[in-house]
Amino acid sequence: MNKRRFSKSFKVQSVEKALSRNDETTLSDIARSLVVGCSTLSKWIVKARNQEFETTSANEINGMTQDKRPQDWTLEERLNVVVACSALDDAALSAYCRGQGLYPHHVQQWKVDFVSGHPPHTKTASPSEIKTLKNENKALKKELHRKDKALAETAALLVLQKKVHEIWGNSEDNLQ
Repeated sequence: MNKRRFSKSFKVQSVEKALSRNDETTLSDIARSLVVGCSTLSKWIVKARNQEFETTSANEINGMTQDKRPQDWTLEERLNVVVACSALDDAALSAYCRGQGLYPHHVQQWKVDFVSGHPPHTKTASPSEIKTLKNENKALKKELHRKDKALAETAALLVLQKKVHEIWGNSEDNLQ
């Protein structure tokens, strides 16, 4: 059986395309357009979320890869690509994007971002910041759950106390 190998940048861009799809596009449609299996794309998404993409080639291991993720492009580089692609038809756009290591949907999104006046946030959190935020989020959820349980217990005690007073009356009433 001939097993295909995909570059890390292809996997990353495929995951980005899958995660940025619109409501009408299914994961199967994305996988079909990329000519990969749906289960393979799903595994890549899980690995990307867990930051577990393996490096397979010697160039990637030595850090000699020239691939640049779309989010690593500066605003000036993005604007240059949008301008360069403005007069291209679909076939020429796809060829140009392949040469740049991009997908046409990246160029379209960059164009929308520039036209709307809201350029994307270029700063991404470091893995240590992400880990800190995840731990803080986990601690806050745990505290919220604890407080919810305490609130539910207090509410139950108040209801029971009210029922006891209805059945037995107040102790002050009995003393008089």
